Amino acid sequence: MRVTLVLNGDARTLDVDTTERLCDTLRERLDLTATHVGCSEGVCGACTILLDDTPARACLALTVQCDGARVETLEGLTPADALSPAQQAFVQHGAVQCGFCTPGFLAVIEGLRRQGDAASWDEATLRRELSTVACRCTGYDGIVRAARAVLQPTP
Repeated sequence: MRVTLVLNGDARTLDVDTTERLCDTLRERLDLTATHVGCSEGVCGACTILLDDTPARACLALTVQCDGARVETLEGLTPADALSPAQQAFVQHGAVQCGFCTPGFLAVIEGLRRQGDAASWDEATLRRELSTVACRCTGYDGIVRAARAVLQPTP
């Protein structure tokens, strides 16, 4: 089936099998390997991307379901010559260890940023949103600090 995605800002048309998962299209056909595949069941969140500005699990979406959608991966969220504000915050706050979950967290944070009104989120709400991505290395404290630095910057 022919599908067109607006992928990281560029229209991409390709022929895919009707059972092909979006994560496989991104990684294997388009070489966008920052979209990590962990559990393949939508539980770990490592494959989280932005689908029309909303965090979504690429392992649960069929590529044909995304026809006409805006898909953003970490490659599209990262400026060509620098780190994004969220990536800088992850470095600054020690939020990265092995890095497998990091692209998923960055997509969640960008999705939250686009929702706006982040100043009203309390720590429990922020932790709940971030818990959609599983991290086995950090204990989440650095990740929460990094997310706060991006979503609730101090003047």
